[in-house]
Amino acid sequence: MFDIGFSELLLIALVTLLVMGPERLPQTVRSISLWIGRLKQMLASARRDLEQEVGMDDIRQQLHNEQVLRELNESKEQLEESYNKAFDSSLEMTSENPFEVKPSASPNKEQEPSASRNKEPSASSNKEPSASLNEEPLADKEPKPND
Repeated sequence: MFDIGFSELLLIALVTLLVMGPERLPQTVRSISLWIGRLKQMLASARRDLEQEVGMDDIRQQLHNEQVLRELNESKEQLEESYNKAFDSSLEMTSENPFEVKPSASPNKEQEPSASRNKEPSASSNKEPSASLNEEPLADKEPKPND
């Protein structure tokens, strides 16, 4: 503020010592410090009175509340954006209706019985007659020992 360096303060102290003398210098420093302290107290008191009249506490509280509301709104928007992104990506993954029945290219054996199951081998085919579907192959049938 005043831009006073150390060398300038030293010069002021030396001049004061010469003018006042070593006997009165400590008392003078005490009185100057006392006046500076009183001035600071008066300025602080005036500032408090002015802030109370203007309502600075209310203004500070209002500004703080507005800042908190802005931060809450920003957080809400970020949460909504992330939710929408997640919801949209899950919709893209499951864009097909899981309850929709789609016809398959090959018929299901349980839905329509195959015509070859019910047919007897014809005499005109060169294949050997196969065992019926209900019978087990001979290799699987082994005599079970009696207990």
